[in-house]
Amino acid sequence: MENVTEAQQNQTLVIWMEEGIEYKVVSTFVVFVICALGIVGNGMVIMVVLTTKHMRTPTNCYLVSLALADLIVLTAAGLPNITDSIFGTWVYGHSGCLCITYLQYLGINASSCSITAFTVERYIAICHPIKAQFLCTLSRAKKIILYVWVVTLLYSVMWLYLSDVKEVVYENEVTIVTCGYKVTRQLYLPIYFLDFSIFFVVPLMLASILYSLIARILIMNPLPSDHKEQLKDGHTNTATRCKNSRHSTTAASRRQVTKMLAVVVILFAVLWMPYRTLVVINSFLEQAYMDTWFVLFCRSCIYLNSAINPIIYNAMSQKFRAAFRRLCLCRRTGSEKPTIGAYSVALTYSAVKDTSMVETTDQFTTQLDEIIVTEDLLPDKKMLFQDTCVHNKVTFSND
Repeated sequence: MENVTEAQQNQTLVIWMEEGIEYKVVSTFVVFVICALGIVGNGMVIMVVLTTKHMRTPTNCYLVSLALADLIVLTAAGLPNITDSIFGTWVYGHSGCLCITYLQYLGINASSCSITAFTVERYIAICHPIKAQFLCTLSRAKKIILYVWVVTLLYSVMWLYLSDVKEVVYENEVTIVTCGYKVTRQLYLPIYFLDFSIFFVVPLMLASILYSLIARILIMNPLPSDHKEQLKDGHTNTATRCKNSRHSTTAASRRQVTKMLAVVVILFAVLWMPYRTLVVINSFLEQAYMDTWFVLFCRSCIYLNSAINPIIYNAMSQKFRAAFRRLCLCRRTGSEKPTIGAYSVALTYSAVKDTSMVETTDQFTTQLDEIIVTEDLLPDKKMLFQDTCVHNKVTFSND
């Protein structure tokens, strides 16, 4: 993770040598499990959004950017931490020190900017739905993501000039190589606090303000507690009922997406807080507090923050859950047909343009998805449903 000062590194190494094999085993196992789950999960997020047409929404584009940034953090910070735990010394050389430090800050800063971007997008979508039809588009989201990555790529270049490898020789003639800062503490601290303010304090303050405004709008406009209340009036025509149904479904979907993204922001703040607090406090202490186990806890929280987002998507988003399931099913069955006893369900929806939809405001297309439903869920082999609102027909046939 972010490098500490030379005095802190020396103290950490001494404690590490005292801990011995117990620390090696625990730290290696914990970091490896978190990184493995995070790399697989974020890879799946990128794959399902890029390969599934109806998943390419502005919000999901920001989530792809966040997933890519998290992958960089896990591979550039988490995996090198495993080798440090095993060998107790830096094994990647001078070039590795520069590149890995650069990638660490790139991933951290890009993830923070991606979170800020989808927070602003959610605010516009909920609080200014009319403007959202023109501002929250897929093409604009792609441009913003490109701008975010260009800025963070250029900003992180300075860490190539601030990092270097050092050799520390102890009294027992043991030489330990470390990757740290080559600048003095007086120069490093202003740079760190600038980075800390831009990519942690400001995004969290902005997120707090915007999600407070979003919560106010959602509280002032609650969803109907009972959908049947909308149908009590016998004179209400089908078109009116269908319009109300579409708006109710859209509002519920927006609320669920907003809740999911709010959880992502909260976890970002909570899981980054221990490490950020530790570095800030140590900046004002003559003798830095660098208990090895506590440092491991702080760094594990950061790795967990980069690994947990796909789990949040799977738990709180029905679309992501279905997309993950299809991806796993395709990997398991390949091009083979479903096994005997399963039914193929074809869902065909007519394209209905709803101006309240902001997730895909720049395109409305007819979609055809293939869903595999097991026999225990469908006791009857042939069923027919007709929905008067969306004019969709669902047929079940035995393969």
